[in-house]
Order: sequence, then C-alpha cells, then structure tokens
Amino acid sequence: MALTEKQVTDILKKINHPGSGRDIISLSMIENIVAGEERISFLINTGRRKDPFAKSIARACEKALKSAFGDSVEINIQIPPYEPRGTDAINENARPVLPEVKNIIAIASGKGGVGKSTVAVNLAVALARKGYRVGLIDGDIYGPSVPSMMGAVEARPHIREEEGRNIIVPEEKYGVKFLSIGLFVAAESALVWRGPMATGAFKQLIHDADWGALDYLLFDLPPGTSDIHLTLVQEVAVTGAVIVSTPQEVALADVIKGVAMFTNEDVRVPVLGLVENMAWFTPAELPGNRYYIFGKEGCRKLADKMNLPLLAEIPIVQEIREGGDSGHPVAGDDEVTSGAFDLLAERLVERVDNRNKTMPPTQRVEVKKSGK
Repeated sequence: MALTEKQVTDILKKINHPGSGRDIISLSMIENIVAGEERISFLINTGRRKDPFAKSIARACEKALKSAFGDSVEINIQIPPYEPRGTDAINENARPVLPEVKNIIAIASGKGGVGKSTVAVNLAVALARKGYRVGLIDGDIYGPSVPSMMGAVEARPHIREEEGRNIIVPEEKYGVKFLSIGLFVAAESALVWRGPMATGAFKQLIHDADWGALDYLLFDLPPGTSDIHLTLVQEVAVTGAVIVSTPQEVALADVIKGVAMFTNEDVRVPVLGLVENMAWFTPAELPGNRYYIFGKEGCRKLADKMNLPLLAEIPIVQEIREGGDSGHPVAGDDEVTSGAFDLLAERLVERVDNRNKTMPPTQRVEVKKSGK
C-alpha cells in the first residue's frame, strides 16, 4: 500500500526541534515530501542559519518513520548545506561576540567527578548576591547538569525572532542568567552527537542568546580537554580560567594538564587560580573535627609549586550536595555553609581586577589554515 504525505506529516509532527521546543512541521522545516510504496523522501529546511541540530533531527525522523512503517521503508532525507552569501556572509563575520560582557571566566577541571559544576553554579550565585550581573553557560554538552542544580529541569527558554534570527532568551534564577543544552532536550534523552554537532550547539548558546550586559559570564566546561575548550577560546576572548580539583593525587596530575592547556603559547589564557573541592569532611555532630578523606592540602601544595593562588578550599558538606540535587544552590543561603563560596567570589573578583590592571586583554585564538 502506498504511503501518503499526510501519514508522513502526522509522524513528523511528534518530533520537536531542540532549539525551540516546537515540532518541526509547525516550524515549516520539512519540505518536498514524496511518499510512495516503501519509499519516503523530504528535505529539512534549516533556514538561513546553520543549524547544529539538523543531523540529529534527521536521525530522529528516520527512526520514527521506520518505527511507524517498518524497516523495509527506504528513507531519503536531504539537508542543504549552509552557505552564507552577500550581506548575510558579511554580517555573520562582522557581528560582535558578547559585546556587553566585561569578563569571561572558564571553570574547568582536569578530570570528572571533582565537583566542577557544583563550584561553577555556587560561584555564579555568590557573585550575583554581591550585586554583580552574572551569566552561566553549561558547556558540558554531553552531560549537562546546570538545569538540575539551578532547579530548572522543566524550564524551556523563550525564542524570539530578531532581524531574521532566532534569539534565545536565557533562563534566570537566583540572579543568574543561564543556558544549557539540557534546557532543550528531555532529561532522560541521551545526546549522541559527533564533535562538530556538539560544538555547533555550544556556539549557539554563545552567539544566538541575548546575554545583554554582564560583569561576569562563567563557562562550566566539560572535564579534561576537548573540542569544547578549543571552541571557547576561538569564539571569545577568555579573561581567565579557574581550575577545580580534589586533593587526591590522581586528580592533581590532571590539573597540570589543564593549566598547560590554557597557558600554552597558542592560547595564552591566564589561570586565575585553583579551587580545592572536597578538601575535608566535618560531621555535624563533631564540628571541630576535620577528616581529610581525599588527602590533605594537595591543591595548596600544587598551587605553591605552580606559583598560582589557591582561591578557596570547599569542604565536603551535606548541605552542598543536597542543594545541588534539589536545585537550590547553597550559595544562595545565609548559612555558614555558603561562606566558602562567598570567599571564593571575593577572591575571584580580586584576581580578575588585578589581572585586568596588569595584563593586556586576552585575544581570541585564530584558526590557522594550512595552504598547499
């Protein structure tokens, strides 16, 4: 039996565009549908701008159609290449990047599991409580955690059209503007993207969002070193980096690699200091005791060795973990447990002010294309 265009359209209506939350049919993204016996073809119209979601949408379409009509159906989906021309090409290159953002701070870690996102979220909230205008971008495309930590798992950012462009309006809580790819996909969905697709989505969070005027824009980067880190320093001029670690030897070994990545001669982003997370554990019933579960003063010793400041020592406190799980960052409370993040915010501001007075502005890393 021959398939009809309506049958195909009814299936594709169930697929949403991650960047807008609307279905791809109502967005007029599907064109030239041809349906026949055991064959379906159509074109995904991405509009004038390159869309990093296009390939994942195509895969979702193919999966949905085969599930509905059987694996024997031949699916042919075309995605026209994006080629900016004329004034579009000029505007694409000439448009200033984050023109009203004063300081861009990369929050990084050598390895995963050291609490980098916890530090990034609470630092952002602590800075906002001090009266600074703060933004936070969740750069961990494959494992976004900022929506959960900010209590915004169900939030979906508003998209507005401006001069032919779709502009994302960041969410805002606790005085912090923030965006994450996790705000555009269901919490249980796994993102299976190749590097270019992930970096494309990351760029959208930078270029296609209305960040406005900010004193600090923090980037919560993935652990280790990756395409996301390189994309960041190519897209924006990073004021400085903060490296988060535990006192554990295996974590400290990776800190050295993280510092080297930012300070190498091709990147030249100043490292503002280290943060030692999970520095010690103090049980509530024994407030005078400290138990150094992951080692003692590992970050302090490494900071001294590398001639870098130790910005803060964050203890293992139950309230910090509970705040991250519940979406209520502890830095937003007037409790003793918020003190460590308050001190971290103070020291970061001091380091940034000193860096801006004594060092020239960081430059974006230029991509060098080798010629034949």
